[in-house]
Amino acid sequence: MKTLAWDVDDVLNSLMKGWFENFLRTNIHRGIQTRYEQLLENPPHELLGMTLNQYHVSLDEFRLSGRYERLEPTGEILNWFNAYGHCCRHLALTAVPLAAAPISSAWVLKHFGKWIRTFHFVPSKRAEEKIPVYDRSKADFIGWHGKIDILIDDNPEHIEQAAQIEIQGILITQPWNAGKMDLSETLASLTRAIVN
Repeated sequence: MKTLAWDVDDVLNSLMKGWFENFLRTNIHRGIQTRYEQLLENPPHELLGMTLNQYHVSLDEFRLSGRYERLEPTGEILNWFNAYGHCCRHLALTAVPLAAAPISSAWVLKHFGKWIRTFHFVPSKRAEEKIPVYDRSKADFIGWHGKIDILIDDNPEHIEQAAQIEIQGILITQPWNAGKMDLSETLASLTRAIVN
């Protein structure tokens, strides 16, 4: 039975879209004309005329405001779990700041706990957090864990790093990556990878 590592934000849910819609509502006076589909960079701070720190503060405020808990799971992925989740072992592997990790893990267990039994995170760096560094990347964690067969992520850098340690990666297409397949095609490729 293969073990799949699932990124959480912008894979299992639509964090960026939820944050961005909230950002537009709360910054209407700034006249931002950018649409979600135009967020060709992640993080998108430069596209939105912000500093990286301002973006992190805004994103973390969204996460800690109660809005994160209200994010819906990605419907097609939830349907895939209902159909094929029993065929693999699953874990969550996300990059999130320490302050938001409990909220993220609770969200994962609420919506995907039937299949995803463990939650792992590589802390996103925040200036105010001073915590021990065990892993500098998801690939570091995967190498240490030693039992992960496939990484599903929206960040092409994570997919490339996994490939360097001979772990298959499946890229979930988002505006900021070069994904070519729509979600149904991506999930079909995942299904082929686990049944072969």
